Amino acid sequence: MLTLALVFATLAALLHVMFFVMESVLFTRPAVHGRFGTKAADVPAAKPWAFNQGFYNLFLAVGTLVGVVLATGDDPTAGLALILFGCGSMVAAALVLVIPQPQMARAAAIQGVLPALAVVFAIVELLD
Repeated sequence: MLTLALVFATLAALLHVMFFVMESVLFTRPAVHGRFGTKAADVPAAKPWAFNQGFYNLFLAVGTLVGVVLATGDDPTAGLALILFGCGSMVAAALVLVIPQPQMARAAAIQGVLPALAVVFAIVELLD
């Protein structure tokens, strides 16, 4: 189960690095801000929150990747704790997205399925 937790946590982290790039680096491109439903006229106003949100995603990804590295050591407990925190936060963010806006289910699934799988496998590993 540890291997599955590490694989899904790594994939979730890499996905969130991609979100960082989209939100903090490439947001002003029409193909990128359009994915977030932002109209071209609203980009200057939305850019600061997108930039900030991108860094939240980056921090979750980095914490999760540190957890993956630590979990490969002799005692994976600390690494699994970081994976649970990082991926659990990703899942919570997906829920915050979809609960008030059910039409965002696809985006929430993209954001939340990989970390949810990492959380499940990490918990199973800890319970073994």
